Amino acid sequence: MSTQRRVVPAAGRRAGAAGVALMLGGAGILLGVAAAPAQAAEVSYKTECVPPAISGLPPVEGTTKVEITAPAEAKVGDEVTITWKFTQAASKNPDVLDLDKDTVKPTGTLKAAGAQTAAVAMEGPRQNPAIPKNSDMKLSDMTGKLKLTAAGDVTLTPDAYNINVSKPISTDTKCTPKETVNPSATIKVTSGGGTGGTPTPTPTPTPTPTAPTGSATPSPSGSGTDGGADTGGSGGQTDFTGKEVSVPYACKTPIGDKNATSAVQINAKKNGGSFGLTVQFKASVMDSPADIPADSVKPSMEVVLGGADKGTVHVEGPTNSAPIKSGDPIEIPDLTGTYKPGATGSSTLSPGVLTVMALGTTTTCTPTKSEVSLTLDTSQQASGASGGGSTSSGSGSAGTSSSGGLAETGSGSHGALKALGLVAGTVILLGGAVFTFMPGRRTR
Repeated sequence: MSTQRRVVPAAGRRAGAAGVALMLGGAGILLGVAAAPAQAAEVSYKTECVPPAISGLPPVEGTTKVEITAPAEAKVGDEVTITWKFTQAASKNPDVLDLDKDTVKPTGTLKAAGAQTAAVAMEGPRQNPAIPKNSDMKLSDMTGKLKLTAAGDVTLTPDAYNINVSKPISTDTKCTPKETVNPSATIKVTSGGGTGGTPTPTPTPTPTPTAPTGSATPSPSGSGTDGGADTGGSGGQTDFTGKEVSVPYACKTPIGDKNATSAVQINAKKNGGSFGLTVQFKASVMDSPADIPADSVKPSMEVVLGGADKGTVHVEGPTNSAPIKSGDPIEIPDLTGTYKPGATGSSTLSPGVLTVMALGTTTTCTPTKSEVSLTLDTSQQASGASGGGSTSSGSGSAGTSSSGGLAETGSGSHGALKALGLVAGTVILLGGAVFTFMPGRRTR
């Protein structure tokens, strides 16, 4: 028996293939309608970005370019996911400091309008490549959810956003549109079969973090010590209170030279032939302009000896034992140390060089003129201070030698020693560490 082979004409084969393609195409079309594929559109708008007030940096104007992705179609009652992709941020990383990997987190608000009105909270992960200084900011994609409550067209428009940098402390830069922004995407919302009932309210957005203000309102001036300082050493007196003096400082900081003035008082307690010293910053301080980690700030000072004695005495304060939240009050700890006299006679004590170790940075503030806060009657002790050497504090630290005998000016004015600066999202602690002195908040 011979085997017969059926031959299909080429035209028939082509027709069959076309039929299959048509069916697949039709299925694809039906699938497309059912899935309501996402749409993406880019919009650009002029933006002003304001760094934290503590930075001293001016606002930056630039162009933000955003791509919003959302479903093209959905039904009432659906909760849709919206994606905000930065194709260009308005500001760059300033030419000061490199930002580490995974330290930048964006949050923002997307406006829904048309069939329903809502503010959609958007948030991205703290996920970024290392960002060199003076280069474009790299921000992660943000996502948010919107519960659809009404049929019709719902437009989606990007609005303000915030850039948070986490290291070494948390700081925020707020970016706001400076012109009307066009919608970037539209969702066509259908009734979805009329399920009835009350629509689920649109979730309200989580507020974006507010950039710290870095300022405080001064309180009325506190009371200081009138007249001269106590003179110690005679009779059975053991406690000696210095007078409050206003000290002008010239500071060498990581972001340049700064001038500042602070009110300081030196007190002493006699212990045998030596004196325990306590240096107090009498003016009170500002509220914290940013979150400050625990054990990140340590101040110290070299108290200058004059009159009969010469040299310096090292005093220092403890680091902050607990984190300080943005907006919480900051106070300077007392600086303490031990003064062992190196000469017999009337010896003067004046605030000297102030050093602040903070988050890996060092700031040194040197008085531009001497202000004597306390005078003591002293008796020479073995291995005492006279001769230019410094006296160890209770912690065993040594100070820097300094000449004494500078004139007392008696200045009693209060000033402001500003202490915070921002470098590319990093707070650099100046002058008196994280302290801005404001008269009258605290009295001793």
